[in-house]
Amino acid sequence: MEKVDLDWGNIGYGYIRTDYNYISYWKDGQWDDGKLITENTVTISIGSTALHYGQECFEGLKAQTAKDGRVLLFRPDQNAKRMQDSARGILMAEVPEEKFVKACIQLVKANLRWVPPYGTGASLYIRPFLFGHGDNLGVKAASEYIFCIFCSPVGPYFKGGLTPVFFNVSEYDRAAPRGTGGIKVGGNYAASLKPKKLANAAGYADCIYLDPATRIYIEEVGAANFFGITRDNTFVTPKSSSILPSITRRSLMEIAEQYLGMKVEERAVRIDELDNFVEAGACGTAAIITPIGGIFYDNKLHTFYGEGKEVGPVVKGLHDTLTAIQRGEHKAPKGWLVEVK
Repeated sequence: MEKVDLDWGNIGYGYIRTDYNYISYWKDGQWDDGKLITENTVTISIGSTALHYGQECFEGLKAQTAKDGRVLLFRPDQNAKRMQDSARGILMAEVPEEKFVKACIQLVKANLRWVPPYGTGASLYIRPFLFGHGDNLGVKAASEYIFCIFCSPVGPYFKGGLTPVFFNVSEYDRAAPRGTGGIKVGGNYAASLKPKKLANAAGYADCIYLDPATRIYIEEVGAANFFGITRDNTFVTPKSSSILPSITRRSLMEIAEQYLGMKVEERAVRIDELDNFVEAGACGTAAIITPIGGIFYDNKLHTFYGEGKEVGPVVKGLHDTLTAIQRGEHKAPKGWLVEVK
């Protein structure tokens, strides 16, 4: 299929309208079959719970073109499971895993000409989302739900690709203890807008959030997960019920252990142990892996590999292995790749 005429290597990270979107409705206890639509708008009641009480959640995954021309999705079943966790967390109708995965495949197949060609560094970002709607007023769960998916070709999340970026530690909390930090709901991201703006104004790419209860432990890096590499080649990443369980992070933990022979620790990570790490990174679907050059904390800039100016060999190895798997260039664990066909 002939591709859309875009400068694929310079498209940036933003919304580009494609040919089709997907929509499905839940009513009277069941989902309809769902369908593709050409409209990129949704009409809902002004009383919808998504508008007033934040009853919504979303996911993010990507489609990549392999060297042999196949179009591949990376672990969509894990996104489906995580959306179900989010739905349960705020009392929404769950989207069955099979329906979720089939809808993603259907949407990408309909938008194949928007999937960036192999070797361009770009991918097709897929955004499934679920929200409550209908004529509601009181604070309660909705009686109807809409499941939608749209997609957009995107370049690197941070400008410059695999280039170290710098963060500061925010004075704000991302989520409440025992709250919704561990599920992917929009309220968590709304709470991050002001801290991110303040970090940008201070000259940083984003901010580090500490645990809201004690402000001793590292939780998330903006909208991504944190990991550090110790001098003895151990992959360390925070463990907390307030952290969104990143599919990318989980994959990196498996890659570090099974492919790179590293020791892996998922544990509480104190902010005052930054100097124990020789490399660090932020990971997530959007960023994949972003090397962290340094973190400003307690009036000091704690830098990592090459005084924060270079990408460390371990971070690069993790990035290269993961992206090679996603593009079908490296043998993947069973079930990690789903071909769109």
